[in-house]
Amino acid sequence: MSDTKKNLLTKAIGQKSTTLEAEMSFFDHLDVLRKHLIRAVIAIAVFTGIAFYFNEEILDKIIFGPKKPDFWTYRMMCKLVEHFPSLGKDMCITKINGEIINTEMAGQFNLQLNVCVMCGIVLGFPYLLWEIWRFIKPALHENERKSASGFVFFASVLFIIGIIFGYFIICALSINFLTGYTVSSEIKNTFTIDSYVSSIATLTLGTGIIFELPIIIFILSKLGLMTPKLMRSSRRYATVIILIIAAIVTPTPDILTMLTVAAPLFLLYEASIFVSAYIEKKKKKADAAFYAN
Repeated sequence: MSDTKKNLLTKAIGQKSTTLEAEMSFFDHLDVLRKHLIRAVIAIAVFTGIAFYFNEEILDKIIFGPKKPDFWTYRMMCKLVEHFPSLGKDMCITKINGEIINTEMAGQFNLQLNVCVMCGIVLGFPYLLWEIWRFIKPALHENERKSASGFVFFASVLFIIGIIFGYFIICALSINFLTGYTVSSEIKNTFTIDSYVSSIATLTLGTGIIFELPIIIFILSKLGLMTPKLMRSSRRYATVIILIIAAIVTPTPDILTMLTVAAPLFLLYEASIFVSAYIEKKKKKADAAFYAN
């Protein structure tokens, strides 16, 4: 066998060995990820089981809470009207129109199941983030670990704040608006339980995810895909989008009510700009130190 053929054979064997090692490493990582996800699913299942135990209280006080005139948000709005009559009587909500009906044989069973699973996901979300962090952490450098050490805490706090804001503000105002909205007196508002619960889940969980915006901007800024300059230049478009969202979910055309909903969204956007600027400043400082050496 010639030297050329030997070299080619050796190179081919080396490449094959490298490929096999890469494949084994890839599947090893998949196996580790699977174990983290299994633990997260078990945690969510445990929280779902706890929710089943307290299902009556959850359904009556949480799920159907925004359907009742004595809901905390509506009571606070009425108190505001008492202290500031100029806000208008329409802001004080004393009646929620519309009826919730069940049109399927297994509808109420599915309601209970879906609500408990949703509660399990919400309660288990911080643990899910913890497992994801444990999976990612070994691949990070020491300085990257330090800069992202508060990932689970801040992401969980923002998610919980988003859930609270979405449930007590956006969800409550949206339900009041949608259940009372009519285009004709001939049409009676009756809603299926699936429609009602899906609306609550979408608005509440969606707001919780939206409140993760600073964390998303943090990651994108670390990857170099987002800069404070870009976010500042897009502020006018973000303002329009935020005001449109606030106008859709508010029950009255009153500007004060709309701004109450829009204010936290503006703060989130500005906080995201601050996060992006902080990451960019650290990158420039690190680059300057590197080239200085």
